[in-house]
Amino acid sequence: MRIFLNIKELQAALAAEREAAKTVGFVPTMGALHRGHISLVEQCKQQCGVCVVSIFVNPTQFNDKNDLHAYPRTLEADCELLLPTGCDYVFAPSEAEMYPEPDTRVFHLGAVADVMEGAFRAGHFNGVAQVVSKLFDIVQPDCAFFGEKDFQQIAVIREMCRQLGSSVQIVPCPIVREDDGLALSSRNARLTPEQRQIAPLISHILKDSCIFAAAKRSVKETELWCIAALNLVQPLRVEYFEIVDGDTLQPLADWDASKNPVGCITVFCGDVRLIDNVKY
Repeated sequence: MRIFLNIKELQAALAAEREAAKTVGFVPTMGALHRGHISLVEQCKQQCGVCVVSIFVNPTQFNDKNDLHAYPRTLEADCELLLPTGCDYVFAPSEAEMYPEPDTRVFHLGAVADVMEGAFRAGHFNGVAQVVSKLFDIVQPDCAFFGEKDFQQIAVIREMCRQLGSSVQIVPCPIVREDDGLALSSRNARLTPEQRQIAPLISHILKDSCIFAAAKRSVKETELWCIAALNLVQPLRVEYFEIVDGDTLQPLADWDASKNPVGCITVFCGDVRLIDNVKY
């Protein structure tokens, strides 16, 4: 496994791989890696001849600067975790390497970016589009692998690729969970021991909402039930829970309006912001 801090050196190495007719797979991350990330790397290795993992905490996608500063940075531990996976290249650029000058591009990503995270985190998806488009230009992957925990992000990146005419195949990968159901996230490390005991209730109540909905409850009733159930538990506080069409990400008025309904949620556990989703 080789580690690159420099764009040109990485591109030179990848050019040699392409000359050998190898397909390039890419796993973009912000580091603080866990088993969820490793599952993406494993999927990448299965499908592609070369696996590239980027580790870069992208400042332009944080609308809360405190959240940016608090985000864990653990490059040495991340590389140790990647070593046994067969990852070929790690790209860990500095902010100056990625943004030698400010990125002023504005992406108009449409309806998939306006709801949920887009409504509550102004500028977030524009920052995601900035960094992912830069990384795609640098790595030029054939395939890129993303976890379904960030369900809306996948839809946004697909829309970005459509607008840019990118041929990168976006590969969604299943959520990886702890044994108690908590979706793996780098943010979980910020939970206190007490909060860590409570946080799995998010996934449990999402699963219970499927049972609730199956008893001929409406979309709105299901949303309100789920929100109320979580808000009863301290220190949980639901920021939003919306049941949407899994393709358009637009809110559903009734179940018959979609063949692929997905419930997307963001919950604060103390001051730690956690996201999850469930398919109905």
